[in-house]
Amino acid sequence: MDSSIVLPGDTLPKELLPTSANKPLKLGPGLRHLPPSTIKATAAGTVTKDTKKNAVWIEYNGGRYIPQPNDLVIATIARSAGEYYNCTITPHAPPALLHQLAFEGASKKTRPQLHSNDLIYARVLSTSKHADVELECFNTNTGKGEGLGPLKGGCVWDVSCQFARRLMMGKRGGLVVLNELSEKVAFEVAVGRNGRVWVSAAGGDVKVPIVVGRALQECDEKNLDEKAQRECVRRLLKGI
Repeated sequence: MDSSIVLPGDTLPKELLPTSANKPLKLGPGLRHLPPSTIKATAAGTVTKDTKKNAVWIEYNGGRYIPQPNDLVIATIARSAGEYYNCTITPHAPPALLHQLAFEGASKKTRPQLHSNDLIYARVLSTSKHADVELECFNTNTGKGEGLGPLKGGCVWDVSCQFARRLMMGKRGGLVVLNELSEKVAFEVAVGRNGRVWVSAAGGDVKVPIVVGRALQECDEKNLDEKAQRECVRRLLKGI
């Protein structure tokens, strides 16, 4: 993973872009494509690229989450409207739409019966200036859920969008906190690019999700390095 600092309006030089010939280039938050081949920064931050995914984006602190196609998000069901659910991704944004059949193997008889305040783990299907954001809870290519769908029980924790992106990158993002926790306690986790993390433990246990959530928020707020992350985990686990 390579990086360089840019400002809004800067043109990205070709050497900062991934160069896979087999995959299309994926632009993430903070970048805009100007045909035919110019890519400009729309935010100040660090240019970060993932050569395996042939993706590039701007890593920056603060700011509101802006949905991008293929982002994984944790959304809250607001209400049912016809064939769709209205979902909240962030408090400040208009509701996103989730078709009631956009789940693995869903039919009118087998679709999940979701209610207000239920949580879902979803993928951003499409975004447009002139249309609502659309979500899906399965892979349209395979028909499989692949971990997407309703999130039952557990706790939800808020982190910065930057920290959420780093969590999804694992150790490549400079974070070992989840690995350290998983070596000591058992839990399930879902990370949303919209800065929300869902944590659940077997048997409805609440102590473990609370420790995991506190560890994540402390690592985020204090920007802890790997050594400090390990120390944070050891300290918090003493309480359970």
